[in-house]
Amino acid sequence: MRAWPWIATPLALLALCGLPLAAVLDDAPAAAACTSTPDGDRVSFSGPAEAVGRWNSTQVGNAAIIVATGDHNRVPARGWVIAVATAMTESRLTNHGNLGPRNDHDSLGLFQQRPSQGWGTPAQLQDPIYASTAFYKALQRISGWPSLPLTVAAQKVQKSGYPDRYADFENDAEQVVAAVTGKASISGLPGASLADCGTSPAVSADGWTPPVRATVVSGFRTPSRPTHQGDDLGAKRYTVIRAAAAGKVVWAGCDGDTGNCDIDGSPETPGCGWFVEILHAGQIATRYCHMVRKPDVVYGQQVTVGDPIGLVGTSGHSSGPHLHFEVHTGVTCGKNRCQLRSLNAIDPTPFMQQLGAPIGQP
Repeated sequence: MRAWPWIATPLALLALCGLPLAAVLDDAPAAAACTSTPDGDRVSFSGPAEAVGRWNSTQVGNAAIIVATGDHNRVPARGWVIAVATAMTESRLTNHGNLGPRNDHDSLGLFQQRPSQGWGTPAQLQDPIYASTAFYKALQRISGWPSLPLTVAAQKVQKSGYPDRYADFENDAEQVVAAVTGKASISGLPGASLADCGTSPAVSADGWTPPVRATVVSGFRTPSRPTHQGDDLGAKRYTVIRAAAAGKVVWAGCDGDTGNCDIDGSPETPGCGWFVEILHAGQIATRYCHMVRKPDVVYGQQVTVGDPIGLVGTSGHSSGPHLHFEVHTGVTCGKNRCQLRSLNAIDPTPFMQQLGAPIGQP
């Protein structure tokens, strides 16, 4: 690949604790696997990493490093997806050293960055934290990068001879990022965590947790929207949505024509877009609408509280990214579908407050 020119700046090295050693540096000595930074910051991973789809535990562990590094550098979650998709394309999330005759010029590491193009020394580019930080610095120099298509943003950084290939891994990257945000975390850095993406969600004594951390931007059955059967939580696109409580998935799919779900919706577009319904104990059910893509769970799947079920989007009847969250009580279920209707919808805000898992808090 041709690299985006990068001027090296002093970096505070993060520590990697609890990761499989192979996911840190291919041949790193054991002593290097857990060290403190000068200011005490640490990256930890409650693992070991688990495989996600076709990506094995070592590959997912490397993705966790990319995500945690992005969070440390205050990069929005969209950047994590772009970075992980890029590393999937360039290296299959493998921290390659010099491959000899099989090497592409002098490309190295997760992002196949080249020392000859100013990315850093060979040793630096085989350090996943350094390589990830370099990628994010280049990405953030691109004007309007969060709104660009993934393949365009990645190509502006990588300058690849195959500019369209990054899009092939966008869905995979979203799934892996959703998985590792529940594992990777940062301690010792004031205000820094992966909580904005639902990491390590706080679970109440009653076994409930907010599906996202975001303010309520439109409430339940307001005077201006008397038929609005839930709360709209103003989370950003690609924020991880988590199951509010343990239960069984009784719907996971598109509300209507799939073609309407695979694009951003509008106030004129009908329905929930991509959405999920979960049946909990006591015949209580929750609904999660307007996901960015096909949900990460399937019909009949058992989930535990806090499990990732999808990503915030704006599919269906929506004017912008948010999560529409509903709670229904006294729900009855037939052979193929549970009855979540306006008659059994209740206001989610006092319900969640009573269960010790208040929503509407960013």
